Amino acid sequence: MRTLLTHFTLLAAATLAAASTATLAADAPARNSGMAVSVTRPRAEQFSRTVVATGSVYAWQEAVISPEVGGYRVAEVRVDVGDKVRKGQELVRLSDELLTAELASKKAAKSQADAQLINAAANLRRAESLEGSGAVSASERERLKSEDLSARARVEAAESDLIAAQLKLRYTHVLAPDDGVVTSRMVVVGQIAQAGGEMLRLLRQSRVEWRAEIPEARMREVKVGQSARVTTADGLELVGKVRTVAPTVQSGTRTGLVYVDLPKPEGARPGMFARGEIEISTSAAATLPLASVIVRDGFSYVFVVNDKQGVERRRIQPGALRNGRVEVLSGLQKTDRVVDRGAGFLKDGDTVRVVESDEDGAIAQATRAAGDVK
Repeated sequence: MRTLLTHFTLLAAATLAAASTATLAADAPARNSGMAVSVTRPRAEQFSRTVVATGSVYAWQEAVISPEVGGYRVAEVRVDVGDKVRKGQELVRLSDELLTAELASKKAAKSQADAQLINAAANLRRAESLEGSGAVSASERERLKSEDLSARARVEAAESDLIAAQLKLRYTHVLAPDDGVVTSRMVVVGQIAQAGGEMLRLLRQSRVEWRAEIPEARMREVKVGQSARVTTADGLELVGKVRTVAPTVQSGTRTGLVYVDLPKPEGARPGMFARGEIEISTSAAATLPLASVIVRDGFSYVFVVNDKQGVERRRIQPGALRNGRVEVLSGLQKTDRVVDRGAGFLKDGDTVRVVESDEDGAIAQATRAAGDVK
């Protein structure tokens, strides 16, 4: 009987030991089943602070091209919309037959006036040479002087008329006032040109500008000469500089205009919508990948890995965002290990398993690069 009792006691002890071993084996995966995450540390780098704005692209200056003379038929139009022109290039030519005839008439009138002046001057000289002989009376000398002055006045008037006729003839050639691109055309061959009537429009020097609408609260941060990165609706990126800041604010929208020169405007057309960022300052800052930051209840958080492989949710104050990294203004230390990938699936106090850090990734990348060189 005692032997049977001893046998059952040993059997029960063996069963308990096996159960304890199974329990430990079952608990081991549970203890090691923490979520695999990668971690990173705040990186110190030069970070640009910007003002984000929207606006439209406009012509820097648009010249209206009109004829100086009117009443003459348009004989030829030598440009069309989109043509690039040079300063002084002929754009439109007016019919000049009437003006050529008028110029010939003015030349003849000038020659006649010159002849009359020669005759009047000769008569006056003869009278003055006989002044002491008594052959010419005083009244006669005064009359001759008057005729000489009148002849000189007629010569000056004829010369002015001749210059005016020459200018009119020259104005039949409508020239480009500056380098640029023709943006509109309202003239056709055969129409009667009107002095001052619009014929063409010219985008001067092919320059365009972005007029950004800045909230009034940030207007004083924007200065002349600051760099701006502009993106058009079709994805084209342009880099320009602030040329001037408007001295007033629009009362309806509470925004002010900032004029940004776009020195290489290929693809940017007046009237296009564009958004952009104006860089107002650059300074050292601690940054994290955007994937590390979790927004909950209107606040920004990160998960910091502690020495016990647990995570602590920590609230931070984010700053500007650029190139996939966010500036951290407060809430972290330089040595904190922050969960990079997988932060969105965690909650405060979870156990994690660190599989890679940003330092490990850099070393692995350098090793792979060295292998490629070999």
